Amino acid sequence: MDVSPKRLHHSVELDEVDLRIIEVIKTDGRISNNALADAVGIAPSTAHVRLKLLVERGVITGYMASIDQAKLGLGLQAIIGVTLRPITRKESITRFAEQVRGLPQVLQVFFLGGSDDFMIHIAVRDSSAVREFVVEHLSAQPSVASTRTSLIFDYHRNALVGSFQ
Repeated sequence: MDVSPKRLHHSVELDEVDLRIIEVIKTDGRISNNALADAVGIAPSTAHVRLKLLVERGVITGYMASIDQAKLGLGLQAIIGVTLRPITRKESITRFAEQVRGLPQVLQVFFLGGSDDFMIHIAVRDSSAVREFVVEHLSAQPSVASTRTSLIFDYHRNALVGSFQ
């Protein structure tokens, strides 16, 4: 195993223990400290300190629960590409992102370089709700030039797999 420190993103050095801790918590963010220590092969006190340092250094930015949206009655997910009009672009980008992030249907918002300015990941009950979201929350905004909607049939995120029936 390569035990030399790895420099990732602007001056954060991660050694082999850090990388093993990250791999373990990526698949189970709720793992107990003792189980984490066993999985990585270090003392529980070392696991606690190293995990705390990864958080303090900004490597670990939070923990999220993976929610089965279908069990909440939101069985249809979509990705919507949004292109903004070129006029007053900086202000419209900021305003658009702030407005969309707060909508209850929105799971994720991606600001992009390329043909689309944003990709918006939503979860809703059915195709009528997708249409309603696009018409009321996207197309109605004066800064939006166009949208492209793609329905999600299945997805894979980190070590989690979700499928919809």
